[in-house]
Amino acid sequence: MSSNLRAERLDIRLSPTAKRLLQAAAQSRHKTLSEFVLDTALTEAESTLAERRQFSLNDEEWDAFQAALDAPPSTHPRLLQLLNTPSVFDRCP
Repeated sequence: MSSNLRAERLDIRLSPTAKRLLQAAAQSRHKTLSEFVLDTALTEAESTLAERRQFSLNDEEWDAFQAALDAPPSTHPRLLQLLNTPSVFDRCP
């Protein structure tokens, strides 16, 4: 990420122990504290969001997933009744 694109600021409060730990980790990676925290947070954010968009299935799970997608929709009489009953808003003048 280019530094000239950075226009936003994030302030956090942390304990002296936490700061020392982060500084030591940043130093071990030859990064500034800000670079280390930002890189680590972005990596974790991407991983967290990827888990919500992608999932893995073994062969048996894939077959069950495909069968569920291919199965005809089930009917729910009470839901059909609800959807076909005029609402209170339909009865307003």
